[in-house]
Amino acid sequence: MRLPAEQRRRQLLDVACRVFATGGFHGTSMDEVAEAAGVTKPVLYQHFPSKRALYGEVLGDVESQLLTHIRRATEEVHTGRQRVEAGFAAYFRFVTENDAGFRVLFGAPVRNDPEFSRFVQHTIDQIAELIAGLIEIDVAEEHRRVLAHALVGMAEATSRRLQRANAERDPERLARWLSEMAWFGLRGVRTGELDVASGREHARTDVV
Repeated sequence: MRLPAEQRRRQLLDVACRVFATGGFHGTSMDEVAEAAGVTKPVLYQHFPSKRALYGEVLGDVESQLLTHIRRATEEVHTGRQRVEAGFAAYFRFVTENDAGFRVLFGAPVRNDPEFSRFVQHTIDQIAELIAGLIEIDVAEEHRRVLAHALVGMAEATSRRLQRANAERDPERLARWLSEMAWFGLRGVRTGELDVASGREHARTDVV
C-alpha cells in the first residue's frame, strides 16, 4: 500500500522502534526493519540515510512523545501535589503503553554508544528542566534542578521494575505511591542553607 510520505515516515518510526527494542541497535539490520514495515530497503533509505540516522530519529521521536505526555498532564492540574502525581502518572502511563519506546530510550545498549548516550542524557535533562519548572520552592535554580533530576531518577528506576513479570503495573497506583514520598520530601526541603556555625536551621518551605 502506497502511503503519503509523512504517514510512511510515521509508520517506519513506529515499526523501527519495536524492532530495535527487541534486537537492539547493533543486533538489528535495516533489512529487518524494512521487512517488518512491509517495504523494500530502498524505500526505507529514502526516509533515513543510515541505520544510525534511523535510530537517532527513533530516539528523538520517543523523547518528544514522553515530554508531551508529561507536559499535558501537568498543565491540566493546579496544585503542587497534583502536579507531582500527574507527572509520575503520565510517565508511567507512557511506559506501560509504549514499552518498546522506553526500552529503546533507556535500555542498556543505547548507553554503551557515546553518541546515543549523550542523546539519552539530553532527554533526561529535558524532562528534569520541565519538572524543575513545576517545583514551587524558594531555592536556587541549581537546587531545583538537582531535585528534579532526583524525581526523574525515581521514575526511571520504577519504570525499569515494570519490566518484571510480577511488578505492579497500574500507572495511577504507582504515581500515588511515589508522589506521596516525593511530595513530603519536597515539603521538607529547606529554603536556605543550614547555618553550620550557629547550628540553626532555616525555616522549611511550604509547597502549594
